[in-house]
Amino acid sequence: MAENFTIGVEEEYFVTNPKTRNTLRRMPPKMMARSLEILGDRVTHEMLQSQIEVATGVCSTLAQARQELTQLRRGVVQAAAEHGLAIVAAGTHPLAEWSEQRQTDKPRYDLLMDDLRMIGRRNLVCGLHIHLELPDPERRVEVMSRMTPFLPYLLALSTSSPFWNKQRTGLMGYRLAHYDELPRTGLPPLLRDGKDYTSYIETLTQAGIIPDASYVWWAIRPSKRFPTLELRVADSCTYLDDTIAIAALYRCLGRALWRQPNLHADWSAITSLIVDENKWRAQRYGIDEGFVDERERRLIPFRDAFATLLGLVAEDIAHFGCEAEIELARRILTRGTSAHRQLAIYGEARQRGLRRVAALREVVDWLIATTRTV
Repeated sequence: MAENFTIGVEEEYFVTNPKTRNTLRRMPPKMMARSLEILGDRVTHEMLQSQIEVATGVCSTLAQARQELTQLRRGVVQAAAEHGLAIVAAGTHPLAEWSEQRQTDKPRYDLLMDDLRMIGRRNLVCGLHIHLELPDPERRVEVMSRMTPFLPYLLALSTSSPFWNKQRTGLMGYRLAHYDELPRTGLPPLLRDGKDYTSYIETLTQAGIIPDASYVWWAIRPSKRFPTLELRVADSCTYLDDTIAIAALYRCLGRALWRQPNLHADWSAITSLIVDENKWRAQRYGIDEGFVDERERRLIPFRDAFATLLGLVAEDIAHFGCEAEIELARRILTRGTSAHRQLAIYGEARQRGLRRVAALREVVDWLIATTRTV
């Protein structure tokens, strides 16, 4: 078995006006030019002009990933500040309204908007994507299928999207509730191997439905651009520690599934339904409730389920020497996610008598301050 299991991390952010606390309608060309000057090709446009994305290189260690993400956040925050703007790392922006957004001028996004129409314009969400390189890329689909039951855990730990369109949604992670409006999203279907996946992609491309596999946006997918298995289920994390914790956990899970071919090999249509239920529970409750256990047919509190998960990857934690990063994941259970803090700030502001929008501005102030604290 190859020892590396290299990773790469991508974070999407909202570009925000610190005076209004709202997102921009148009990305200033000079700000993007400055971002490129500071970070090179590690920063790119997103589909909407109010969004921006950064990406690490191939990282052999989590320490390297943290170092690069720290530089990337600082770089884009600096470029924004030089133009009187700010950056927000979160799954949704509390004050942004989708109807006010403008598309980035790029052929790929022109094609997408032509197909998606209003759903594309409503795509005002930011995610965390983690690429994991397996020793044999041909096994990515098999590992993807067996990874799927773990996705609700990674989502729950990342929740940072309790608000949408100036409204409290009642969910800890609203982002996927919107994102799954798009075609070819959600949990991946039950695929046994790469041949199944290739057949699916070839069918859609030859039918003229999609140009290539990059138009499949499942919560986890084989990357078209890289020989990796790309995690896409997580919200963009306000706390950098949370990004690193989720990357560490995903890496350990990938190695555990690789070395244990029988782990979740009994995947079935019932399993798919249960995982989908747990995904909803992660969106609705985050880490506060629990998940359905298919075998025991009962609800397991999240802390207990998470402890069991860590037991499954104990060997892999030791292998990578990432005990400190896994401790960051445990800390989320006591400190809470970004969603918890956003809701607490909003609730405190409302108790002081602030109106809804004024309270949301205080949430945005915290998001800006926490995003730049790296």
